[in-house]
Amino acid sequence: METIDWNDFEKVELRVGTIVEVEDFPEARKPAYKLKIDFGDEIGLRKSSAQITDIYAREDLLGCQIVGVVNFPAKQIGPMRSECLVTGFHRQDGAVVLAKPDSEVPNGARLA
Repeated sequence: METIDWNDFEKVELRVGTIVEVEDFPEARKPAYKLKIDFGDEIGLRKSSAQITDIYAREDLLGCQIVGVVNFPAKQIGPMRSECLVTGFHRQDGAVVLAKPDSEVPNGARLA
């Protein structure tokens, strides 16, 4: 594993956001949702694509807080531009489990 210094870590903007919109993403190569996430007043709404259909239903994601990286450049994913990276962990079966706070925190809060 490569090590990084503290300055490298400080560059990554890991912020909490609330999922406010979930749509199917049939154009994606692998099953995915299109998400709209509220990262608070400073950052605003960001769009992302997430391959989390294995264990999350659309209705379960609405209102869910997640941890996302908000300072990557936008990335074209099929017909949409992803504006943030939703974070999670792979299970042994390959499904992604979202990284999220276990208590509600303000949208836009930075990982401490």
